[in-house]
Amino acid sequence: MNRTIVITGAASGIGAATAKRLKDAGQHVIGVDLRQADIEADLGTEAGRAHMVAEVARLAPGGIDAVLAGAGISRGDMPRETVAINYFGALATLEGLRPLMAGSPRPRAVAICSTAAFLPANRQVVELCLAGDEAGALDAMAAEPQSSYATSKNALSLWLRRAAVRPEWAGAGILLNGVGPGVVTTPMTTPLLDQPEMVKLIGQSNPIAVEGYAQAEEIAELIDFLLGMENHYLLGQIIFIDGGSDAILRADQV
Repeated sequence: MNRTIVITGAASGIGAATAKRLKDAGQHVIGVDLRQADIEADLGTEAGRAHMVAEVARLAPGGIDAVLAGAGISRGDMPRETVAINYFGALATLEGLRPLMAGSPRPRAVAICSTAAFLPANRQVVELCLAGDEAGALDAMAAEPQSSYATSKNALSLWLRRAAVRPEWAGAGILLNGVGPGVVTTPMTTPLLDQPEMVKLIGQSNPIAVEGYAQAEEIAELIDFLLGMENHYLLGQIIFIDGGSDAILRADQV
């Protein structure tokens, strides 16, 4: 059955790979990104988020079936923007488009989380995010920029686990899950993987048990399943697709 699926971050990386996979399978994809997308919007801003929701409603007047909140950045020199896009932009996508899935017979939503959620995070910022205080979270993150990516993904993962079981999500039949990629070869990570010292650090923070890092198409395969699955029972999960990093780093946890 042809489904209408919205993908943010659709112009590159995992988002682009997922969009291509779904389009090749005959699905109707509405891509959202800063440029080169069906909807051009800056999800780091309130205006951009509102524009995105309005445009999706215009392009899909009959509603949508699934959403991938995939837009994200990893910039140590842009801590405010990192939290604004990775956390608040993702929430605005998922919550803003949730009502448009009400008429779907099989509504599904996925957020791209990360194994970075394991790393040290700014707990104050995480709590401010979960409390919905964007201005406070961005101000606090600016004082500790080095952990902005890990903090944003930690907060997103916690929000997802809590939100997925709520009446407006699970109670409405909308299955919300996350994927937690490890190191993936994308335009965002390529500059880092070209630096020997950074490769060494990545190897320590993201040890893997297989040969080589993932390609975006491999993550897209998992996302495709979560966006289209027919069961009604899988929700609130963050599935780590990380070459074994989770099993190595957290071997004593189930």
